[in-house]
Amino acid sequence: MTVFANRLLGPKGWLLNARVTIDGLFIASVEPDSAPLPGDVRVDTLLPAPGNLHSHSFQRAMAGMTEYRSRGRESFWTWRELMYRFLDRLTPEHVAAIAAQTFVEMQKAGYAAVGEFHYLHHRPGGGHYDDRAEMSARIVQAAAETGIGLTLLPVLYTHGGADGRALAGGQLRFGNDLDAYCTLVEGARAHTRTLAADARVGIAPHSLRAVSATDLAEVAARHPDGPVHIHIAEQTREVEEIEAAYGARPVDWLLNNAAVGPRWCLIHATHMSDAETRAMASTGAVAGLCPITEANLGDGIFNGVPYLEAGGAFGVGSDSNVLISLTEELRLLEYSQRLRDRERNVLAGAEGSTGAALYLGALRGGARALDRRAGEIAPGALADLVAIDSNAPALCALEPEQLLDGLIFAAGERVVSDLWSAGRHQVRAGRHVAEESIARRYGAALRDLLARV
Repeated sequence: MTVFANRLLGPKGWLLNARVTIDGLFIASVEPDSAPLPGDVRVDTLLPAPGNLHSHSFQRAMAGMTEYRSRGRESFWTWRELMYRFLDRLTPEHVAAIAAQTFVEMQKAGYAAVGEFHYLHHRPGGGHYDDRAEMSARIVQAAAETGIGLTLLPVLYTHGGADGRALAGGQLRFGNDLDAYCTLVEGARAHTRTLAADARVGIAPHSLRAVSATDLAEVAARHPDGPVHIHIAEQTREVEEIEAAYGARPVDWLLNNAAVGPRWCLIHATHMSDAETRAMASTGAVAGLCPITEANLGDGIFNGVPYLEAGGAFGVGSDSNVLISLTEELRLLEYSQRLRDRERNVLAGAEGSTGAALYLGALRGGARALDRRAGEIAPGALADLVAIDSNAPALCALEPEQLLDGLIFAAGERVVSDLWSAGRHQVRAGRHVAEESIARRYGAALRDLLARV
């Protein structure tokens, strides 16, 4: 396949009239100052497409169902109770349909890949499916249907809290001891081998609340390669519980007790001291930021300025999938800093484009967190590409150097015309190639699910 772009964002800046040749999953060549040829896919502006580094796809079906205030204080913890009741009715068929719809929406928003932080493993009540990786297989099925790049992250979840209490209620569908979990991971790997070669499997010890220190060390030792993702310091109550149980703040304890490095992704890391912020940045780990979900759940604001000043890597994820929007994640990341600091262009660094700092930072961090050879339009990289229309009203007056600012702060994903996930051309003229059939199945699954609830 060849793609001709009026302009293209390359590793060293903008190129004009560029032809990109895709060979299988990868970019074979980039030729600027070319002329279009018959058979080229013609697009206006071509960008490298980021990865969504943190998703719980099943929660997309809950969107809009938890925005009602009951008596008392509403928080992450009250939302979690509603989520547990919802997931108790989910079948494998529901999960496949919901994940497929969620992945379609991600690709239309400009994400080429997803890190699925997948913890729904068992039947209601905790009984195993005949195939322990049955639910992982349904995520793989959704990735195959949609063509999205998948980094599957089966979750280890052994305790109901930092005090080591037993799992209960909805948590029973998540639980495994370490040996059972490793068996599940191998099953997930077997299912994932049916996908294209860009698919990956990592591990996800859920959090310091849900995994013991011993199991955290052992699971990392048993899986010495590939991504390691963990929720950390999302909520102030979580920080207090970890301090009580471990004698240290969550990020501080983790950095001092685990070999945290570039293959790690620390999700949220919302509540860090300045010392924790600098220490985390120095490890090369990626901060997995989910600003829409963090705002929706009232989590708090990431310590962005000192983290980036210390050279920290970051990416963004859609987490609860209440709203799937790459541009809104990046916009809200910057706007939250502005609201807190009462200043503009906070995350741009000493000078330069805020949009470029956000977009390029998320490209690099997302590729690292998902173990994808992606993040730039260059020979040898995965063909994770997104095309936007710079003739749209929100962008038409901008110079190329302003297009990322316009995309994030003015246009949103309405201007996305095409998307390739590792060379798979899944969004064309703003529509996903399997959009209609997947939406019909999603609607049927949701009606059945709500009838059960």
